[in-house]
Amino acid sequence: MVESGPGLRSGATPLAVRMRPTSLDEVAGQRHLLTPGSPLVALAGDRSGESGSVSVILWGPPGTGKTTLAQAIARSSGRKFVELSAVTAGVRDVRQVMEEARASRDLYGLSTVLFLDEIHRFTKAQQDALLPGVENGWVILVAATTENPSFSVISPLLSRSLLLTLELLSDDDLGVLVDRAVADARGLAGRVTLDPEARAAIVRLASGDARRALTALEAAAVSAAAMPVEPADGAADAAPDGDASGDDEAGEPESDGDAGASAPPLITADIVARAVDRALLRYDRNGDEHYDVISAFIKSVRGSDVDAALHYLARMIEAGEDPRFIARRIIVLASEDIGLADPQALGVAVAAADAVQFIGMPEGRIPLAQAVVHLATAPKSNAAYLGIDKAIADVRAGKAGRVPKHLRDAHYPGAKRLGHGKGYRYPHDDAIGVVAQEYLPDTLRGAVYYEPTEHGNEREVSARLAKLRRIVRGGR
Repeated sequence: MVESGPGLRSGATPLAVRMRPTSLDEVAGQRHLLTPGSPLVALAGDRSGESGSVSVILWGPPGTGKTTLAQAIARSSGRKFVELSAVTAGVRDVRQVMEEARASRDLYGLSTVLFLDEIHRFTKAQQDALLPGVENGWVILVAATTENPSFSVISPLLSRSLLLTLELLSDDDLGVLVDRAVADARGLAGRVTLDPEARAAIVRLASGDARRALTALEAAAVSAAAMPVEPADGAADAAPDGDASGDDEAGEPESDGDAGASAPPLITADIVARAVDRALLRYDRNGDEHYDVISAFIKSVRGSDVDAALHYLARMIEAGEDPRFIARRIIVLASEDIGLADPQALGVAVAAADAVQFIGMPEGRIPLAQAVVHLATAPKSNAAYLGIDKAIADVRAGKAGRVPKHLRDAHYPGAKRLGHGKGYRYPHDDAIGVVAQEYLPDTLRGAVYYEPTEHGNEREVSARLAKLRRIVRGGR
């Protein structure tokens, strides 16, 4: 297996690399992909190379463990591991790996795991070069991508691979990684201690990205170690004269087993903030601040204060709020507070959510901001929202009634004999496409749920709706 061992200067290796798990058991997060019998577990447990040879494409945000899973599979299964980056590798490199993999299999019975990072950067020709090796089982391809493979990976390769989606790491997962890195001999080996607030800050800043968490921890550890050590209380008051030499009553000097030793540097939240050059926002994704900020964001958009809306959007982004949560709230806003006053608002909101899903963060902040600006500056109406709530209230109160006979389904045998569909007037047969006809149940005749405002597009809707109701309801 191709891997590098520790050398004389291994300390210069980034903490995130040193702490990379060596087996699937050490992997934090992605439990949905690591259940017993899952493809990745089967692949890692197949030491004979006779089964579990399916290729996989790992799709997920940065820092979620794509490279880690590939290396853990190779180490656990005893296979040869070869890594290529789509940024630097070409068709010749791919073909060379394929030839060597075929030779290893045929001559030594050793299968090869080919880890291809950023496969979405490969051209169609480069991806085509992978097909013979994957098709014939010369290599087990483990490809990683941060972009939707449906758009970036050729169909023949997709059809020959399993697509597995990785999720952002939870705060608990990140906490486990940080604690392990502080204590583990591969990491900081207990040379620093981590204040609980600093630990929470690192987890929050990481936003589900393990690499970002470990990088912040390493930077904070370097900063903490470089800070001057303050003398312990009372140390400066020690008597310098011979009468207070520190000898015990028997005239023997005290044991100096701990003499000169100092406690490990303490990483505080302030040190973390200085190390990563980023203000630590007071924001708990599961606490009051989370709800306060999202509430202020919603009310700012509803109140048409675009600057305040962008401020609260920035606070959520910088605090590591899940962008999918933000996108969902924007979609709700588009219908709840804008509605038909600007019919394009919902389309803009949904497009922003799709864009965030497609391109990820941090670029996703741009379509989110575009949608927020559109919604905050759009005319407002909650008429559709109020309308559906009024209708639901009537239904829950038992005001439903039977569907009028002329609106009932008349397609099944015997329906016409029951009078279903009799008297129904087909609107398209009318010159203006609207006819006088009762659509509501008898118990709800004349009910009004949707009452458009005079804001934006609803001004036109209001005038048209008044005419429609006069025609449909026969002048009522």
